Amino acid sequence: MAKAPTDVVQRIQSHPQYQALRRKRNRFGWTLTVLMLAVYYGYIGLIAFDKPFLARAIGSGVTSIGIPIGLGVIVFTILITLLYIRRANGEYDRETAQILKDATQ
Repeated sequence: MAKAPTDVVQRIQSHPQYQALRRKRNRFGWTLTVLMLAVYYGYIGLIAFDKPFLARAIGSGVTSIGIPIGLGVIVFTILITLLYIRRANGEYDRETAQILKDATQ
């Protein structure tokens, strides 16, 4: 006899491993969010409050310091996204599969 969907959902939600996974995933997500906000708003803060610093030329060229810092913000965003994807597709998916297996047995 098949289990009712609500029964499976309740078993998943009450599973101790699921609770631990939720806490771990939320903590990791909020950590990355805070890092991203700090980097992004730090850059915006530099634009707003220290334009002379960002306008300083690098060497004798026309490129200012603001350009590599802005590119750094973009690269940082890509890196933390890749970090989250790697963890989600690896560790979190494995744990989710195990929880689902336990709950549907």
